[in-house]
Amino acid sequence: MAVRAIRGAIQLDVDEREHLLACTRELVTEVLRANDLPTDDLISIVFTVTADLRSEFPALAARELGLPVVIMARPPLPARIQVVTSVAEATEWVQRRRSR
Repeated sequence: MAVRAIRGAIQLDVDEREHLLACTRELVTEVLRANDLPTDDLISIVFTVTADLRSEFPALAARELGLPVVIMARPPLPARIQVVTSVAEATEWVQRRRSR
């Protein structure tokens, strides 16, 4: 039996319950479809959640679809950790590091 791990992520425009659940349902459904994965073949789906999301746990969307779920909450990042939220910011960060 093959075991696979597939990663997906969403970025929300706003932390609103229905928006979060709709985006999560869309992601989970599309990942299963794109990888031709029958739900009976799933062992579990692992969800991690950043501390800024408070409206709902994304895993609820998968549970509502009848899928096996594991939830992990990420702790807030220490202030010294720089966070980038776009490819452009990541590119700038890498270029600054290279020029040191």
